[in-house]
Amino acid sequence: MDKLTTTNRLLFIIIIPIIFYVLKTLSFIFIPLAFSMFISLMFLPFMRWLKKKNVPNGLRIPIIISIIVLIINICGKVIRLISKELVSADKSIVTNLQDKVITLIRGIEGFFGITATQDNSHLLWHYLQKLNFSGSIGFTLDFIGDTLSMTLMTLFFTILWLSESIDFHEMLNSTILRQRHTSVKVFRRIEKDLIKFVIVKIIISLGTGILFSLACLWFDVSFPVFWGMLAFLINFVQMIGSFIATGALSLFAIAELDSSGTVFVFIGVLIAIQVVMGSVLEPIFMGKSFSINVISILVMLMFWGYIWGIPGIIMAIPITVFIKIILEQNENTKLIAKLISGKENKLF
Repeated sequence: MDKLTTTNRLLFIIIIPIIFYVLKTLSFIFIPLAFSMFISLMFLPFMRWLKKKNVPNGLRIPIIISIIVLIINICGKVIRLISKELVSADKSIVTNLQDKVITLIRGIEGFFGITATQDNSHLLWHYLQKLNFSGSIGFTLDFIGDTLSMTLMTLFFTILWLSESIDFHEMLNSTILRQRHTSVKVFRRIEKDLIKFVIVKIIISLGTGILFSLACLWFDVSFPVFWGMLAFLINFVQMIGSFIATGALSLFAIAELDSSGTVFVFIGVLIAIQVVMGSVLEPIFMGKSFSINVISILVMLMFWGYIWGIPGIIMAIPITVFIKIILEQNENTKLIAKLISGKENKLF
C-alpha cells in the first residue's frame, strides 16, 4: 500500500508539468475556453432568472447574445469617440510633442556621451529605423488575426456553456468533487466570487479611467478621453496595468507640459489615483472573500503570464480563486489552500 501511494505521488508530480505544457502549447484552445467559462458563469444567474420567469430555452440564448452584442456596440461607439478626438487634435500638439521628444533624446544622448546625428529633423527617423517596422507590422497583423480568431472561439464556447452543451457543474461533480451537494456548494461559491471580482474590477477600472480623464482636463493634457479609456481597459491587467497606464501618461505629460513643476504635480496626482483606487478601495471592496495573499497573487501572475501571456495575467486571480476553492474541499490539499491564503481560514 505504501509503495502504491508513493507511485501515485510520483505520477502526480510527473503529470503536472505535462498538463501545463499542454496548456501552453494548446493555448489557442484553452484561452477562449477559460474566457468563455468565466463569461458564462457571469450570465448564469440571469439565465436562471429567465428560467424562473418561464422564458423558453430557445429565447434565453438569443437574449444573452443580444446583451453581449450591445456591450460590443457600446465599446465600438466609445472607440469612435476616441478616434474623433485623436483625429481632431491640433497639429501644433504633434509639433510640440516632437520637439519635446527630440529634447529628451538629446538629453539622454548627452548623458551617455553619444550623438546619433546632428540633424534634428532626421533624429527620430534614425531611432525609428532601429525598431524594424517590417517585423512590427507582421507581428501586429498576427496579433490582430489571433485576437479575432480567439474572440470568435470564445463566443462559440460561451454559447455552448450557456446552452448547457458543456455543463460546468456536472464536470465538477463527475471529475473533481464526486459529491453532488458539495459540487453545488462549490459551484455557487465560484460563481459568486467571480461575479464579485468582475463587478469590483469594473467599478475600480471605471473610477480610475474617469479620474485620469479629469486629471488630464485639469492639467490641460491632450486626449483626456483616450487616456481615461486606456486606464479603464488596461487596469484589468492585474498590477501591471496600473503601472503601464501611469507610466505612459506620465511620459506623455513630460513631453507635452512646459513647466517641470506642473509635470511633477500631475504625476503625483496619477500615482495618488492608482494608490487610492488600487491599493485602498479595491481591497476594501473585495473584502475577505478571496483571502489570497500578495505573494500568491504575484506568483500566479508570473506563472499564468508565462503560460498564456496577457490573457493569463487577466485571468490569474479568477483562476487562483477557482484553484483555492477546489483545494479546500479535500483534506489532503487544504494545506496548499492555506498557503495560498497565507493565514488560517475557516474552511468549509
